[in-house]
Amino acid sequence: MRAQETRQRALRLAEWWGEKTLADINGRTCREYTFWRTSQPIRSAKPGISKAANRKASPAAPRRELEDLRAAINYHRKEGLCSEVIEVTLPPKPPARERWMTRSEVTRLLWAAWRYRESQKGVETKKNSRRHVVRFILVALYTGTRSAAICAAGFAPEQGRSWVDLERGVFYRRAVGARETNKRQPPVRLPKRLLAHIRRWREMGIAQNAVVEFNGQPVSSIKKAFANCVKDAGLDASVTPHILRHTCATWMMQNGVDLWEAASFLGMTVQQLEATYGHHHADFQVSAAEAVTAKKAR
Repeated sequence: MRAQETRQRALRLAEWWGEKTLADINGRTCREYTFWRTSQPIRSAKPGISKAANRKASPAAPRRELEDLRAAINYHRKEGLCSEVIEVTLPPKPPARERWMTRSEVTRLLWAAWRYRESQKGVETKKNSRRHVVRFILVALYTGTRSAAICAAGFAPEQGRSWVDLERGVFYRRAVGARETNKRQPPVRLPKRLLAHIRRWREMGIAQNAVVEFNGQPVSSIKKAFANCVKDAGLDASVTPHILRHTCATWMMQNGVDLWEAASFLGMTVQQLEATYGHHHADFQVSAAEAVTAKKAR
């Protein structure tokens, strides 16, 4: 999945930069690329089928693509294929998402996925074809793991896949053989309740080779089924699979979990956790707020 996403970003870059040289890369051309890119419709949209208007690419798309371009240029230079230092100007980083889910919203989402029955030729059947989304939600919510690692998770070490050790209760989120990136994916201890669920799924035969399976096969992407569950639950479109990671972090802060321990669990630095989620912590600025009204000791 990640390889396919990288390929798509490379193709987008080639559309605009393909005939240009390194000498053409500067602040102006980078800004022109950002303007061009954000005027493009999202190719996955199907207005002819959904009747919805094509959405435009967000500023996050050209930023991610220009980061790839910068990485390629830096590699090119390190290999001694050019001597000039080329500066790639990135668009501003979008503000951090504030959206997280309440427990009642999560309950509605779980019920929407659990109760759904597939329809064939307009007739509802007894086939519950979205219950794999329930399993995905539980793992994402209780481990704060990104969707790609969950969808790739098996039950034994295997090249290119993450895996869950059911004996020790540890989720090895980084794929076997994968190098560590900025999106750190350290092993995470599974909560006892979630571990019991996964063991039960395995015993029931609904998770034989992967933690999240559909019709006996690992799922490659959860986006479409998840979006349909969000719609059925009456939630807004801002609820995406990644929101579950934000929700996990927010709930831990609200429950007063130690910052260092929470950061280790989520795979981020304490500084990142505090900057993004610190205001949710049960002890957020408590001492400072009380000190303002306290009488000065004599």
